[in-house]
Amino acid sequence: MNTNNSEEMGGNDDGNTTKCCASCGITNLQNNQVKLKTCTGCKSAQYCSVQCQKDHRPRHKQFCKRRAAELYDEKLFQQPDGTYEGDCPICCLPIPIDPEDSTRMFCCLKLICNGCQYAYQKSEAEQGKSSSCPFCRQPRSFPQEDDVVEADLLKRIEANDDVARAVAMRQMGLKRYHEGNLNDALRYWEMGAKLGDARAHYQLSWMYQDGHPGVEQNVKKGVHHMKEAAIGGHPEARHNLGAYEYQEGKLERAVKHWIIAANLGCVESMEVLEMCFAQGDISEEGFNTALRAHRAVVDATRSPQRLLVKENGY
Repeated sequence: MNTNNSEEMGGNDDGNTTKCCASCGITNLQNNQVKLKTCTGCKSAQYCSVQCQKDHRPRHKQFCKRRAAELYDEKLFQQPDGTYEGDCPICCLPIPIDPEDSTRMFCCLKLICNGCQYAYQKSEAEQGKSSSCPFCRQPRSFPQEDDVVEADLLKRIEANDDVARAVAMRQMGLKRYHEGNLNDALRYWEMGAKLGDARAHYQLSWMYQDGHPGVEQNVKKGVHHMKEAAIGGHPEARHNLGAYEYQEGKLERAVKHWIIAANLGCVESMEVLEMCFAQGDISEEGFNTALRAHRAVVDATRSPQRLLVKENGY
């Protein structure tokens, strides 16, 4: 039995490192038939068999739990490249953070910014064409056309495309929620979350945190989904996670969350950071860096067409 407490066996002075089973100490150099498998929790320890992993578990458990938490924190506090909604597929500019500034096409589930939507509708009207989707050119279905929308969503759910399926499940969950069918809403959001949809995780976070008829309150589960939504680039989830950490007395972590949210364009987080700066909870350099990043992200979502729509209320 290996008596070394480390999870790896050091190699020679030439800089090479030989991996070994954390339980019995066997290496793949000793037996080229051995294929070491890495612990899925800590990503450090390796084992030559399931039995060795079970034997080593009592000694490894505490380290594994601590290291897994460290790895999750590293993932949690990474700045996402953008929000979970991504870019408008027409103009390729980031989708504005305000949901009122874009429109979901139920035929293809693409999210189109209002600037592109307006420009396309104007072009259709000038040519005397009936309304169609700016992206896939299929006849548009509208929220009030309940049967058509549901058929479109179910079609996307059955598609062999996990991204489209996740968005469809999220949207179907929202539809069921507004119909008052919370059980079905929860079921669709759970399926969407399993496919990695940040909005589905966000919906589940407040369902579990607040508790709803038929949904037992579970704050721990709610916070987990909030973290997953934040990792996926959901600005509001990230902002709320900062508020949660603040209430738990973890100011440093809260400020980190608000900086990440501000860098995604969240105005509320930027306002909170301003208050933190006034109270001395964030340095002047840190605040100015966050402010510059926030302004750059917001500016990146602007275009002449989008401003025209917003100013004239089209």
